[in-house]
Amino acid sequence: MKPSLPMLRAAAFAVATLAAVAASADEAAIRKTLAERLPNMPKIDEVTKTPIPGLYEVRMGTEIVYTDENGHYVVQGALIDTKTRSDLTQARIDKLTAFDFAALPLKDAVLVKQGSGARKLVVFADPNCGYCKRIERDLMALKDVSIYTFLYPILGTDSTAKSKDIWCAKDAGKAWRAWMLDGVTPPKSAAECDVAALDRNLKLGQKHRVTGTPAVVFEDGSRAPGAVPAAQIESRMAAAKKG
Repeated sequence: MKPSLPMLRAAAFAVATLAAVAASADEAAIRKTLAERLPNMPKIDEVTKTPIPGLYEVRMGTEIVYTDENGHYVVQGALIDTKTRSDLTQARIDKLTAFDFAALPLKDAVLVKQGSGARKLVVFADPNCGYCKRIERDLMALKDVSIYTFLYPILGTDSTAKSKDIWCAKDAGKAWRAWMLDGVTPPKSAAECDVAALDRNLKLGQKHRVTGTPAVVFEDGSRAPGAVPAAQIESRMAAAKKG
């Protein structure tokens, strides 16, 4: 007797249900074992299967480790797909830390408008970062772009002081460019100047794992670390627009 379509659908549903129940049981076992054996481990946000049978991803915020279905072993490191030679761990982290460009608090950034300013680009930069000064020169070659620089002082107390002075300047964009391109020290900020934006910038960067400067963010939410050449920035901007 040939099985009917409804019978096949019912069988497929039953298999899927059993698999879901098994996965749920594995997740519960993993959470229980790791909580008991590693009490100082950060709170587990998510447990999911990986492409490798019996291996699970354990996500804590944007941190990822791997474990077996019982939580008896924990593996740290990159999961590599040998067929495509792609780093699955990094791809997952990139997805978790991706920027929603439309939701970025651009009011907390220093704006420099070039040409029509129709296109948008975000840069996380420290005023004492040599590579940031290098990329700033390359950014000048871009046409019709609004460059939003989130002051991201991570290189010490002087970086914080300079960021405050630049942010509080009458024309922050002009003060930023003058310092980064010509070494013109920005005027000292007034005591009453509100610099809460700098703290928000640090939290924003930490949330998205911005660990170094410069970090360039494109309109599709992708990013490029380091002093990316102008030609590469231009091509990435064009690709982001098409996407």
